Amino acid sequence: MSRSGCLMILALVACTACARAQAGGPHVGYVYPAGGQQGTTFRVVVGGQLLGGANGVWISGEGAHGRVVEYIRPLNINELRDTGWFLRELVRRRWSARVMDYVRQSDDPPELPDHPWLRDLDHKTPGELARLRNRLFDPKKQLNPQLAEQVAVEVSIDPGAPAGKRELRLLTANGVTNALCFELAGLPEVCEEDLEPDERARAPLALPVMLNGQITPGDSDHFRLQARKGQRLVIRVQARALIPYLADAVPGWFQAVLSLRDASGREVAEADDYRFDPDPVLLYEVPADGVYELEIRDSIYRGRDDFVYRVSVGELPFVTEVFPLGGQAGAPTAASIAGWNLAAGTLQLDTSPGGEKLRLARPPDPLGVCNAVPYAVDSLPESLEAESNNTPQEAQVVSPPLIINGRIGQAGDVDTFRFTGRAGEEVLAEVNARRLNSPLDSLLRLVRPDGDVLASNDDHEDPERGLITHHADSYLRFQLPEDGEYLVVLSDVQSHGGDEYAYRLRLGPPRPDFALRVMPSGVSLRPGRTVTVTVHAIRKGGFDGKIQLALKDAPAGFTLRTEGIPVDKDKVDVTISAPRDARPQTFALHLQAQAQVGGDMITRRVVPAEDMMQAFLWRHIVPQQELLVSVPGPRPVPAVWRPLVAGLEPVTSGGIRLPLDGTARVQVRVPPTLPDHPWVTPSSLRFALAAAPRGVSLASSSVGPTGIVLSLRADLNIAREGDSGNAIIGVSAPPKGTGEERAGAAQRRWVSLGVLPPIPLQIVQ
Repeated sequence: MSRSGCLMILALVACTACARAQAGGPHVGYVYPAGGQQGTTFRVVVGGQLLGGANGVWISGEGAHGRVVEYIRPLNINELRDTGWFLRELVRRRWSARVMDYVRQSDDPPELPDHPWLRDLDHKTPGELARLRNRLFDPKKQLNPQLAEQVAVEVSIDPGAPAGKRELRLLTANGVTNALCFELAGLPEVCEEDLEPDERARAPLALPVMLNGQITPGDSDHFRLQARKGQRLVIRVQARALIPYLADAVPGWFQAVLSLRDASGREVAEADDYRFDPDPVLLYEVPADGVYELEIRDSIYRGRDDFVYRVSVGELPFVTEVFPLGGQAGAPTAASIAGWNLAAGTLQLDTSPGGEKLRLARPPDPLGVCNAVPYAVDSLPESLEAESNNTPQEAQVVSPPLIINGRIGQAGDVDTFRFTGRAGEEVLAEVNARRLNSPLDSLLRLVRPDGDVLASNDDHEDPERGLITHHADSYLRFQLPEDGEYLVVLSDVQSHGGDEYAYRLRLGPPRPDFALRVMPSGVSLRPGRTVTVTVHAIRKGGFDGKIQLALKDAPAGFTLRTEGIPVDKDKVDVTISAPRDARPQTFALHLQAQAQVGGDMITRRVVPAEDMMQAFLWRHIVPQQELLVSVPGPRPVPAVWRPLVAGLEPVTSGGIRLPLDGTARVQVRVPPTLPDHPWVTPSSLRFALAAAPRGVSLASSSVGPTGIVLSLRADLNIAREGDSGNAIIGVSAPPKGTGEERAGAAQRRWVSLGVLPPIPLQIVQ
């Protein structure tokens, strides 16, 4: 398109709260307790920000239900002052009946607000008052607006609800929140605040049990446990597993420490992690009957409301070894397992074709607390490592492509494999171990038979695994220089080893493939409106082709507008629109992707995810269970922005041709009035670029006799010829009022009317 050319598009604007879905929307930071027992009803507290108007609860999966009981706002400074006075008087009078008389006779008694924390203060126990004072006036507690608001929720779990991890979200008037981990299990639940404050007066807890608590600054929680001689106790913490990343805390999660003491107070066991997992596990065989005390704290005595934990204690099943770590698709595979309190030594793996490559299996466990076993499924043939293969002379001969299942079976063990290659052939060697919960920290080397090292790798980041912070699995991709024999040598970097140090080694040519993530994982979408989400492509094995995106099994009328992910691009912004007659509902939306890889059309699920920050700096794309869409109740139907000319064709798949250092114009007709914003005129609208290919900007917008003209520009110094993608343009209107009133309005008061459908662009010379 020439610089002065004009392209008119069919633009149905679907109004959204913001161009970037969920930006500045309600956010939850913790839920406490973070789970419950099947067949029970109980109350939890959800803490976060912008939670006013919470009116619904969503728990993923079947058999768990929630309802909002009440919103709990933070107390202001005057309310805190009056509450402090009242609490001091209660303590001073030590529950005398004269307390209330004193308050009534005071010249200026405080009038406390009707707040859930302050109801029936004169009837609270000393322990309850102590906890309230600590909550409100603890000088060590850091103020955190992101956790200041609370919503009380009643949760009911059906007796037959499947055990395991779920996602809990709040539905509010301003949108759906992010997800929090919420666990269903069969153990009796105990919360630390429900126990007697005097530790010496506490009756010991019978086992098995699930312990729940929150760690405050400088705090450590103590539990008395009744144990019998010979019991093989598994004491397993979930802390980082509940809240994987804290944006404003170092190292970026609650680093729990466990300590177990006998009746004499002597420490008999302790743990601050489990292998490479920050959540500790204690494995302890009880030497004598008695009462044992379990302590949990943060490693450096930090704490706040989102330092939430769950600790399962008892003769519970726990897997420590698995082999092999996967199998070939379609081939029956049974893994041998070892650990504590296991009912069997084998575990059948589901290797049915067509499923996810990474899967989970769990040994039979009626209580639902055994740790899940991750394993991989691949289409390549499988082989077992054969000892002894420690030296080049003993190298195991293999014929790629294949998967080799092996172990670094003892300290200092080295596994060596010999294969024949051709000059110019590209070889990929990749270890799957840490990603499958093996403690192996692998080192891979590609070596000539004479010992000359051609390539080596220790760690390789896998962007699909957002929960891993130490990417210890190795990856090599190398072009062979000549025909002949080559060695692949696998070892542990720290020369550790054992039966638990299992691995899967893939050896063969690169296989082009891709994976996708969509963020955010929750959006609010009113009838007739649109939200923008971002889809990230994780390209593997040299794949650089175009990826098509589509909705799968979406409710009638919901549409996805996108031109797909262009060649060589790794992300794209797309829009999801709701029909104008959409009824109020909440549902999980599914996206899928297709691409031509070689001669095959490959289909992949688009996995919901959240962009999480760790310790002020690092960012991780963390997979979630569902892409949740909440359609709230009805509001005024948004206006339709109609085409300028009847019969005008929409933009073709090739998109707008935008010249380097030039502009292209898009013309949109504005309706004469907006029913839900009658004071808005076309000239008062503002347009802003929400997303676009690099170097593309919105140069200008103007009002003409036939509508709004938007001018897009490609910066010569930033944009690149051949770049392509979508331009998404947001529309906002001034606040209601007179011209003078609007002139003094703050920028933040402008009202977002939504975004235009994606405008496909192609940068040309």
